[in-house]
Amino acid sequence: MLSRSRCVSRAFSRSLSAFQKVRCWLRVILFLAGVSLCQGPGYPNSRKVVINNNSVFSVRFFRTTAVCKDDLVTVKTPAFAESVTEGDVRWEKAVGDTVAEDEVVCEIETDKTSVQVPSPANGVIEALLVPDGGKVEGGTPLFTLRKTGAAPAKAKPAEAPAAAAPKAEPTAAPVPPPAAPIPTQMPPVPSPSQPPSSKPVSAVKPTAAPPLAEPGAGKGLRSEHREKMNRMRQRIAQRLKEAQNTCAMLTTFNEIDMSNIQEMRARHKEAFLKKHNLKLGFMSAFVKASAFALQEQPVVNAVIDDTTKEVVYRDYIDISVAVATPRGLVVPVIRNVEAMNYADIERTITELGEKARKNELAIEDMDGGTFTISNGGVFGSLFGTPIINPPQSAILGMHAIFDRPVAVGGKVEVRPMMYVALTYDHRLIDGREAVTFLRKIKAAVEDPRVLLLDL
Repeated sequence: MLSRSRCVSRAFSRSLSAFQKVRCWLRVILFLAGVSLCQGPGYPNSRKVVINNNSVFSVRFFRTTAVCKDDLVTVKTPAFAESVTEGDVRWEKAVGDTVAEDEVVCEIETDKTSVQVPSPANGVIEALLVPDGGKVEGGTPLFTLRKTGAAPAKAKPAEAPAAAAPKAEPTAAPVPPPAAPIPTQMPPVPSPSQPPSSKPVSAVKPTAAPPLAEPGAGKGLRSEHREKMNRMRQRIAQRLKEAQNTCAMLTTFNEIDMSNIQEMRARHKEAFLKKHNLKLGFMSAFVKASAFALQEQPVVNAVIDDTTKEVVYRDYIDISVAVATPRGLVVPVIRNVEAMNYADIERTITELGEKARKNELAIEDMDGGTFTISNGGVFGSLFGTPIINPPQSAILGMHAIFDRPVAVGGKVEVRPMMYVALTYDHRLIDGREAVTFLRKIKAAVEDPRVLLLDL
């Protein structure tokens, strides 16, 4: 009986240990069901489970870069500013392209600026959900991206074509017979009669190929091509036409002797650059002079509210500076100019100009503005009448500096002169106020001590 009881107890203990093992394995299986779904042979840093001989298991957690169900993401259009409702998509990447994190995939052209859409992570573009040139609104799905753990190697693909090029030359070199027909095909290639305007056209235009195919048809060729007007250019055209239809525009002119401001700049530009790390230009002098004149003639800084038929006088001075970009004319705003000195103005102009060249201007940089300055002189303009930038009431046009004979103290002298033009809304601003405003600018630029003495 004793031996039989011992056998029963041993069998029971064995079955109990086996049950414990089964129970332990069940725990491991349940754990793996929730954890190892995210594991795979391609993720070396995944989690590992270690089980010892005593049926006691322990889990070691490792840092993982694997992505489970979130490896495929849909990137949506970022939210626009309140004044912008939609934009046109221009793709920089195609399906199958490998992109790095923060690499630009597409640009969205709006009425005022272009918004860049970067990749949220390293990955491969699976699908483009909007055609090139398609219209999108805030929150519209743009493309799907399959994430990858590592950043794409850009150097190797670039080196591959370079390495393949020398190999192509030896294969072409041992074939001398085709060298004979080459002189007969060379004359049609230059095609001097082709108009130079076709050179900047994109290579994807199929209309440029037929003129080169026929040698005799090059003479007297008259070609043309079409390009879609971008949203910024459409908006500029719309606003300028609205200004012509709404404002009673009138332009008054004056000329400024730039001798003193040139002498001041030549004398102090080195010290100015050393202290402020900025170049001293002429634009800061005109911006400061305009702020001074706007304080003296506040009606030029005002605007008509057509809905309430009221005149809105601004107690602040925000001057828009027109900047030409390949996409069109943009007008970033220098805010609170009345509280700025020359260094502050030059620093702000430099920062805004750099952002404009990099196409990084935001809507906030161009929103508002109470007065505009347009400098056509950088392109050599001698004379011109600028158009008001609505909803403003006036705009100052600067022009190029040319040496001209002028009467100074009863004598004829050659001085560096600039024509300036003020276009204003005659519904609000009278001729007396406009002429007085332009004379204030002339006095402050010709003799900056007028600003110091508040004359």
